[in-house]
Amino acid sequence: MQTQHSEYRKGLLYGVICYLTWGLFPLYWKMLEHVSSVEILCHRIIWSCVFMAVFFWGIRKLKLRNYIRGAKQYLSLLFTGALMTLNWGLYIWAINHHYIVESSLGYYINPLFSVLFASLFLKEKLNRSQKVAILFALVGVVYFAIDYGRFPIISLVLATSFAIYGLMKKKMGVDATAALTVETMWMMPLAFGYVTFLCVTGCSALNSFSLITTLLLLGAGVVTALPLLWFGKAAERIPLSTLGFLQYFSPTLQLLLGVLLYNESFTCSHIVCFACIWVGLLIYSVDIFRTIKKNKKATN
Repeated sequence: MQTQHSEYRKGLLYGVICYLTWGLFPLYWKMLEHVSSVEILCHRIIWSCVFMAVFFWGIRKLKLRNYIRGAKQYLSLLFTGALMTLNWGLYIWAINHHYIVESSLGYYINPLFSVLFASLFLKEKLNRSQKVAILFALVGVVYFAIDYGRFPIISLVLATSFAIYGLMKKKMGVDATAALTVETMWMMPLAFGYVTFLCVTGCSALNSFSLITTLLLLGAGVVTALPLLWFGKAAERIPLSTLGFLQYFSPTLQLLLGVLLYNESFTCSHIVCFACIWVGLLIYSVDIFRTIKKNKKATN
């Protein structure tokens, strides 16, 4: 019981750090606004792969065959790698084309998909407080989508792709480090080929010989890989439904950055939507802390 409670707390910590880091991502990608979104994505994949290879084989001295077994798992990681690439690319494009608020909506919607998938595929049961919290979030999202005036395709694609990614990682049960290493390896050839083509034709941002731009592109691997490692470790230790609601930390920070720092619009419909979501988050957070307190008393 003590070990289970300890792992649960570790999972919460990994989840919180992960989502807080993701919430600050717009600051990083905005510094690369002058570079095309596709090129940023490719560098993100390349240097994430390099970082993971060094971390996995060089630092931890591990072997993939000890963690990933059979063609089925490798093919599953190809699929999750493709989902990861789709999510990364659309998010970068949204940030650098002034859709930070809409991307934040996508990551507010995502927990609803995560909770739905957890209920349908993992048979995770929700108590009354959790259902009330989800209802508040659902009301806010539906209201915003209706009042938005157009189909929020960016939000829904971001939400769906990452919810499916989280579900598959949860079901596979593969070590987070090994999984991310293979995912980036699958995507590496296309990314490397595209960047090589840009460099040869003189169209790459690297051809500008800007030290800051080069360092930011190289650093994309580290700032990408670390939160994903933390996400994988959180997914191994806590229920998918809980992990989904922790994600609200990320879009909240994104929303604040979009409105306060980058002057994106924040209308009355935004206020109603996010107020409902924040109430739901508060209810769910209280329930989480009650569960932790109850488990702690049970172990004493």
